[in-house]
Amino acid sequence: MTTHANNTTLPLAAFAPAHFELSVTGKVATVTLNRPEKKNPLTFASYRELTDFFFAAQKDEDVKAIVLTGAGGNFSSGGDVFEIIGPLVEMETKDLLAFTRMTGDLVKAIRGCPQPVIAAIDGICAGAGAIMAMASDMRLGTAETKVAFLFNRVGLAGCDMGACAMLPRIIGQGRAAELLYTGRVLRGEEAERWGFLNRLVAKDAVLAEAQALAVELADGPTFANAMTKRMLEMEWAMSVESAIEAEAVAQALCMQTEDFARAYHAFAAKQKPAFEGN
Repeated sequence: MTTHANNTTLPLAAFAPAHFELSVTGKVATVTLNRPEKKNPLTFASYRELTDFFFAAQKDEDVKAIVLTGAGGNFSSGGDVFEIIGPLVEMETKDLLAFTRMTGDLVKAIRGCPQPVIAAIDGICAGAGAIMAMASDMRLGTAETKVAFLFNRVGLAGCDMGACAMLPRIIGQGRAAELLYTGRVLRGEEAERWGFLNRLVAKDAVLAEAQALAVELADGPTFANAMTKRMLEMEWAMSVESAIEAEAVAQALCMQTEDFARAYHAFAAKQKPAFEGN
């Protein structure tokens, strides 16, 4: 199993990935899965490089929001059948476990970076592609979006990369069970109705809408946004009482920021606050 990829360099704006496209405009980074001729499948190397990128994002001070999308009218068809699934059939348990842990690291990295991650999803969003979308903070799609958790279609359990923990929290236990047991396609309008997609937009506008939302978040109180993301993650494993205490501490820290003071002074002056993320 080959997992070598370029080491991610900081700042992210200076990084030239080998296995996906990256553009940084202002405070927003756009990550584009770019194998459109095969509907943007993942390989061992792209798994590793994407994971390294999102882990590196934790230390980048300039990028405040990230958009994740795919080229050519599709998001991602998941793991490449011939470059990943074929070799997996020949591996021993030790190597298989190393692979499944590596794929889980990508989800941990997406969820662990302080920047909100917005998935712009058109066309096919399947397998590991559906997992990457699930791991994002928000998802914008189109009527042509087709989400499918295909693991049972290849003889695997639906419990892949955190799906059994995360998907029920997004769409509910029964609906998650249906998708994970059957592998059926969840189409755009139903995905929006079920809550998997935050909103539906026109096919030719999904990336622009996601980037506009990312700009809005990046121009907001980004220290506080990062705290919100962290609390959303941590409180899954807390009682309500523990969560209330954790939020008391988190909010007290946010009240010490300059952005909190800026908001007050702007309100008093009947102006819009100009947040700086500190």
